[in-house]
Amino acid sequence: MNHVSNRVQSLAPSQTLAMSQKSNELKAQGVDVINLSVGEPDFNTPEHIKEAAKRAVDENYTFYTPVPGYMTLRKAISEKLKKENGVDFAPEQIVVSGGAKQSLCNVVLSVINPGDEVIIPTPAWVSYVEMVHLAEGKNVLVPATIEQDFEITPEQLRAALTERTRLIIFCSPSNPTGSVYSREELAELVKVLADYPDVLVLADEIYEHINFTGSFTSLASFPEIADRVCIVNGVSKAYAMTGWRIGFLAAPLWLARATNKLQSQYTSGASSIAQKAAEAAYTGSQECVEEMRKAFERRRDLVVGLARTIPGWKVNNPQGAFYLFPEVSSYFGKRYGNTVINNDSDLAMYLLEEGHVATVAGSAFCTPGYIRLSYATSDDNIREAMRRIEAALAKLV
Repeated sequence: MNHVSNRVQSLAPSQTLAMSQKSNELKAQGVDVINLSVGEPDFNTPEHIKEAAKRAVDENYTFYTPVPGYMTLRKAISEKLKKENGVDFAPEQIVVSGGAKQSLCNVVLSVINPGDEVIIPTPAWVSYVEMVHLAEGKNVLVPATIEQDFEITPEQLRAALTERTRLIIFCSPSNPTGSVYSREELAELVKVLADYPDVLVLADEIYEHINFTGSFTSLASFPEIADRVCIVNGVSKAYAMTGWRIGFLAAPLWLARATNKLQSQYTSGASSIAQKAAEAAYTGSQECVEEMRKAFERRRDLVVGLARTIPGWKVNNPQGAFYLFPEVSSYFGKRYGNTVINNDSDLAMYLLEEGHVATVAGSAFCTPGYIRLSYATSDDNIREAMRRIEAALAKLV
């Protein structure tokens, strides 16, 4: 019997999670695999955050939480946004969810009707497109190449906008490319968006603090569009809290109320203990954030230097997050034994099976011809992984 809904059957599985699962399966068979497929810091959650969670248990924060989150956490987020980003969102405009992914999906499901167009600059995180599919919207993909540092131009944005455009999903620093738009670059895009007052802007800022440019600008800080920008962020990346599953959205009040209504019907509030841990993350010392950022920047320099020695790869210098997105199409058409590399998916699988390094095909991010490597791992793992990749690629003829 198979009664899976058309809605679920139409969704593509997450290729990042699929590759990580394959990596784990090989490890279970005793294969020494280095996993560069997963977007997860390898650091432990800082001690003061863990201590806050322990106190929350002792203080019996074990009951249902308010659907949009504890008011103390929402106030902490509101203060963080004002202090760090220069934007004003009242606690009532903030909804805490079970991770930034849920916050993103809440927004899409709350504003997109069948046939509404959603602009997504690509390369783009794997789940954006599928969230729009789930809402029965229409994806409008705007591609940016490595020669553009994977950043779309104002001209490209204007060409993609129509009277049916309802939403643009924007991510900086970017997953999968690590690209970071400067304030000047954002200002030029804002000039275009200002001419389309009915278009909402969903700003995915989850990698905000993993940034090597020295500054970060939120799209919500531009007064021309501030009343229609929704920020999504969370504690997963900056505080090494992926498993705690706490994200948030900060939105115009009408949208916050809509997402709160939606969340009330299918998950209710996020974990009580995780919320108290997140509150400690936002209100406590930020030294841990800077320490991890410095480590990621060092690793960025290491992986870029090694990648640029690999014949045939095109490599840029990502300015944030913890990903490298090289162009690898020069290896298409080559073979090793009975294995033929026809595309980026073939190459990613070859690197896993022959080089024992897990990566993700660029086609998962709507950009064939590339692969994504996560350098959220140790320096030693990076060196060994790149050695294995180069050795495996050298076997292809």
